[in-house]
This record gives sequence, C-alpha cells and structure tokens, in this order.
Amino acid sequence: MSLTPESVTEALKTVIDPNTGKDLVSTRCVRNVSVSGGDISFDVELGYPAKSQHGVIRELLTAALSGLPGVGRVTIQVASKIVAHAVQQGVKLLPGVKNIIAVASGKGGVGKSTTAANLALALVAEGARVGVLDADIYGPSQPQMLGIGEHKPHSLDGKTMEPLEAHGLQAMSIGFLVDIETPMVWRGPMATQALNQLLKETNWKDLDYLIIDMPPGTGDIQLTLSQSVPLTGAVIVTTPQDIALLDARKGLKMFEKVGVPIIGVVENMSIHICSNCGHEEPIFGTGGGAKLCSDYNIPFLGALPLDLQIRLEADSGAPTVVADPDGRIAGIYKEIARKVAVHVAEKAKDMTHKFPNIVIKNT
Repeated sequence: MSLTPESVTEALKTVIDPNTGKDLVSTRCVRNVSVSGGDISFDVELGYPAKSQHGVIRELLTAALSGLPGVGRVTIQVASKIVAHAVQQGVKLLPGVKNIIAVASGKGGVGKSTTAANLALALVAEGARVGVLDADIYGPSQPQMLGIGEHKPHSLDGKTMEPLEAHGLQAMSIGFLVDIETPMVWRGPMATQALNQLLKETNWKDLDYLIIDMPPGTGDIQLTLSQSVPLTGAVIVTTPQDIALLDARKGLKMFEKVGVPIIGVVENMSIHICSNCGHEEPIFGTGGGAKLCSDYNIPFLGALPLDLQIRLEADSGAPTVVADPDGRIAGIYKEIARKVAVHVAEKAKDMTHKFPNIVIKNT
C-alpha cells in the first residue's frame, strides 16, 4: 500500500498537541501535506507562540508516521501565526497591536507587576512580538524592573512617542517621563487621560500581545481602561490568603461586568522557599487560587513561589525569565505564558477588518 496525503493525514489525527489537548488535524494546524515516494513533508501552524515546544511537537508527529509502511524522510516545518481576537463589543482595536491582555489584582502587594513583566518576557522567549504598558500611574515599576529607568522616549513626529525596548520587549510607562522621586499628585480624570495618551500615542510596532500592568483596585482608572481599551482578556494575580482573595474576586467581577473575559488566575507567593536550606512552607495558606477558579469556573494558570531570586532579579532590571531562562521558576512563567496564549488563540477571531466601510452620501 503506497503512501498518500490522505493516509498521512489520518495517521496525524492521533497526535495531540500537549499545549491545547486537541489533535493537530481537527484544529487545522497541519497544512500542505505532500508525499513523494516514501518522503513526507508538511507544515504545522500554531495559533500561539511556542518556540520551546517545536521540537516536542515535531517528535510526536514523526513518531505517529513511523508506523506507516514505506516511510522515508519526514520533513516538518513548525511555526506560529498570531492573529487578532475578539474584544469588547463596540471597542476598536489599537493600531499595531493584535491582542491586549490586562494583568490585574484586587489589591497591591501581590506581585502583579513582577508577574506582568515575566509573563511578557516569557511570551518573547516563545517567539512573540510583545509590549508592556505600565498603567500604574501613581506607582510605576516597569522601568526599574526592565532596567531602563534612566531612559526617555523620543518622538519622530512631535505628536507620538516611540516605545523603549528592553530584553526584546517594547515598553511604555509614565515612569519614563517623570523624575523617579516626583509623586504623581493627580486626581482620577487627569491620571486616566495620561494613561490614554501613553496607550494610544505610542507607536507600538506590530505587537502580537500588549501586556497591561494594571494598577491595583477597581477605581476610575481600572474601570475606564476596562471599558475603552480593546482587551482580549484579563489575568488575575492573587496570593493564597483569604484577604487577597476577597479583593481578587472584586477585580474578577469588574471585568465580567464590562464584558472582558477572564483568561485565568495566577497564584503568587504560593510557597516560601528558604534560601538557606530549601525548605518549602505555605506561609500564606494553600489552595486559595485554585478555590477561586473553582468557584467561578475559570482556568488556574499556575502557582509561583515566594523566592528571594525573583525579587533580586526584578530589582536588578533583569527579571527571572531573562536572568535565569533555564531555571525552574522561569519554566513556570513560560508554562503560564503558553496557557495564556493558548486561551487567547482559542477565542473568536476579530473580523472587523473584513467588513467594508459603509459611507452614506446625499446625491
């Protein structure tokens, strides 16, 4: 029995994408199957960035074909194609940005900014074009975490700003525009206007994802952002203890009320790791993030330890994902990033660009 594209495709139906839990054929990831004698070639196009997973996926596909009679050389090209996905109804996409993900928390001090920075850098490591917007007008921290706090953005046209770059990441923050010791003594409307300018007057360059490091709480700035910014989804960061979870629930409900889907929950500081002996202890309790997800039927994205390494590396301007890319903690961040990207990829695509502009004229 000779090999045919149909028999090859049938064999590939048994291969399950380890990141989505679905087979690669039914999800239309396998394309351009070609058979020449015993040689087989085809492309795999993933809807999410997963550079670290290309080898694993290629091995699974090759193994599935090895049982076919007469198989010779197998050539597989694995790549990712990130597209824009649906946002809140009536909100237009931002030029130069395909997907915007808000990283939020109900309260401060839960490690939201550190998580946002490492999540963005993990997506970069997986091959995506990523930006981060520091939306915490009153307490910007991304400039310090990314090691570019002394830099200032410049303008090419006198109207818009060019994003700064660090570790392959595009970034914008009010922290780039004011002195580090200058407090932002602004009322809500003024802070909201400044944030809108940072978002919409920055020349983001062909981003697959823009990560917004949201300010803590559910006040004016958070509500305005949730209603006017085209958000693909939101990630909630919490710690395991009940007090943090109370506020995380409020943040979650705020996004639900304005039609922004919750991508999932990240539990930070889940386990304390002693820097001397390595002993692990859940000093803030256990299972809080998972319980929150169970109550609201949303994904639990992962748990991160309370580790001195994370703090030291963020303070030094090189967050864990770039400071120790092959380490255990960086691996957790990358796994969370893949889960976020897969969730986004499974959402409905944005089709507004397919519709023509309708113009009514008097004749």
